[in-house]
Amino acid sequence: MQLVIVESPTKAKTITRFLGKGFKVLASFGHIRDLPKSKLGVDTEQGFEPTYSIPVKSRPKVKELKEAAKKATQVLFATDEDREGEAISWHLAQILDEDPKKLKRITFHEITQEAIDEAIKNPRELDQRLVDAQQARRILDRLVGYELSPLLWRKIQRGLSAGRVQSVALRLIVEREREIKDFKPEEYWSIEGQFAKTGTEDVFEAKLHTWKGKTLDKMELKNKDQVDKILEQFQKASWNVGEVKEKDRTVNPPPPFTTSTLQQTANNRLGFTSKQTMTLAQKLYEGIELGKEGHVGLITYMRTDSQNLSNKFISESTDYVEDTYGKNYTLEKPRSYKTKSKAAQEAHEAIRPTDARRSPDDVAPYMEANLLKLYRLIWQRAVATQMAAAKMRSTSVDIVAGEASFRATGQRVAFDGYLKLYPDQDKDRFLPELKQGNAVDAKQIEGKQHFTEPPARYSDATLVKRLEEDEIGRPSTYASIISTLIDRGYVDRDERKRLFPQEIAYDVNDLLVKHFPDVVDLEFTARLETSLDKIASGEMNWRPLLEAFYRPFHANLEKQEEEITKEAFKEAEGETCDKCGSAMMVKHGRFGKFLACSNYPECKNTKPMKGEEPPEPEPTDEKCDKCGSMMVKKVGRFGPFLACSAYPDCKNIKGIEKGTGVTCPKCEKGEIIEKRTKKGKIFYSCNRYPDCDQAFWDKPTEEKCPEDGWPLLEKKTKFLCSKEDCKYSKPKDEA
Repeated sequence: MQLVIVESPTKAKTITRFLGKGFKVLASFGHIRDLPKSKLGVDTEQGFEPTYSIPVKSRPKVKELKEAAKKATQVLFATDEDREGEAISWHLAQILDEDPKKLKRITFHEITQEAIDEAIKNPRELDQRLVDAQQARRILDRLVGYELSPLLWRKIQRGLSAGRVQSVALRLIVEREREIKDFKPEEYWSIEGQFAKTGTEDVFEAKLHTWKGKTLDKMELKNKDQVDKILEQFQKASWNVGEVKEKDRTVNPPPPFTTSTLQQTANNRLGFTSKQTMTLAQKLYEGIELGKEGHVGLITYMRTDSQNLSNKFISESTDYVEDTYGKNYTLEKPRSYKTKSKAAQEAHEAIRPTDARRSPDDVAPYMEANLLKLYRLIWQRAVATQMAAAKMRSTSVDIVAGEASFRATGQRVAFDGYLKLYPDQDKDRFLPELKQGNAVDAKQIEGKQHFTEPPARYSDATLVKRLEEDEIGRPSTYASIISTLIDRGYVDRDERKRLFPQEIAYDVNDLLVKHFPDVVDLEFTARLETSLDKIASGEMNWRPLLEAFYRPFHANLEKQEEEITKEAFKEAEGETCDKCGSAMMVKHGRFGKFLACSNYPECKNTKPMKGEEPPEPEPTDEKCDKCGSMMVKKVGRFGPFLACSAYPDCKNIKGIEKGTGVTCPKCEKGEIIEKRTKKGKIFYSCNRYPDCDQAFWDKPTEEKCPEDGWPLLEKKTKFLCSKEDCKYSKPKDEA
């Protein structure tokens, strides 16, 4: 009997379909051991040797795997084909303590019969270079997190965390928000007209393009006076068609998805967060139950930088396109894409369907809505890469009179090509048939006022794009970076799902930028990522890298511990505790700075900063349900809340709903929202209370239990089904 070990039970279920009776497939449930949570777990004086421990929850699983390995003639580690998967296999090899000749590694890009058969025929040894790269990353993150986070606890607020990549992403978000707040809008104007060919009613729009022989740029017209002077000269003007230009262009389909582009496109087109996208993609990769077909893996591995496609998939796509749309939609020779990422492994593949012939409509009856949306997106994008280019015809027409020239532009699709399957262009903008010299009537010409706008807040898509461009993090980390910032309370989403920093984020970021500039420096972090890539390729040893990073980092940490304390005393100079007489220090809370006694914990006195006034109440559109006055938004100990503007005559208050996006599983109508008890403890309940009394102490997620469809609750180390009589659980994925 050969034992095959994978990470998840879903993956095990899918693989079991393709193996014969001589195989047994078991799941390790992710990492089977890790650095201990209670201490650093890294010997910084002895070559950064890590100490790993097996969590209590994993010990029954270890026992099961050991017993199965003893009975097996060979053990095949079939974990994911990235550094994390290699490290999981290495940890398993260490734990099983079997003859190394008995232990082999197999990898595959997709969970299909062909891929599994090929992997079984070609087992290999564990790649220690990949293991070392993952170990180096894990230890770097542990050193930063476990040494820098406690300093944040002491100097700002307990419970905060710093991270090697997390803190850089936070810096980007904070700096973007400051750009927005500091932005000074500039006024500018445009002159726009509606015209029609004389004798017709086919109205089209055009903008003033040139005036007195000069092309107008965006900011040329700065005020209404300028515009009015120009408009005066158009009152008796006779208009006709000047130059007409037509240009044909070819538009090729975009490349197949990498992890980054999948997250960006799913966010832009479907509104999915990065975490939501990767959770759904994981399910598609590990397998979906497709009726009589059984458990089928629908896409290739979803953590990749590569844009390669297999010859088999290209052939399947070409056949599908020809059968469905006709020969004129196919290519004479396959289209390939050059991978941009320096770190991409060309042996890997882009994210694509495991079978191009399995259309979204074929699998629709077996999938919930969001899963189907993502599969459709991946399938359309991948198949479209092997379709003919689209042909677009662009037209520009100048409408002239005297020294003025307006320009109208139009576009139409001459041949839709790949757009037939994967539309990603603007709709046609038609212009009427116009020829040079045609008389034109001006139906309306007016000036329009505009103001320059600040840069937009980061969305999941734009933040992932920025991280990728700056080579911060890697595909497997993007989703976890964003979710960590939100879970830690540093960042939240606005009504457009854009990311913005909470008050505490400014304090944390400013402290790190001032006192630990390397930790939050984009170039420094990118160089570390490059070094990790060199370890994976065998060009660098991991221990010297840690040595070079840790010694200056630790020395600076000890120095800044004292420096930051001095700054806090200096800022609160002259302030003494009115209870014990000790000096006061500046502390940072969730909603800004305050003064706290330096004799803490013996004295727990606190008071507001001198000159710090609570923010003015913000007006809202909501009426008080007790007296009918308008409610205002205030900030209290536990954050924003609504209070009646008629206070103190009316003391009605109510919390501001903080939604989770999770539909209540009990009534299936309301949304589960975050609430607080009178003592400030957070819980989650249906917003239709008292009509529905469903409530949870733990945060529900958008992921549903595979056994009963109820949302999974997020614990520290695992996810549990929210239904009381269901015992389903699964460990958290380690990013």
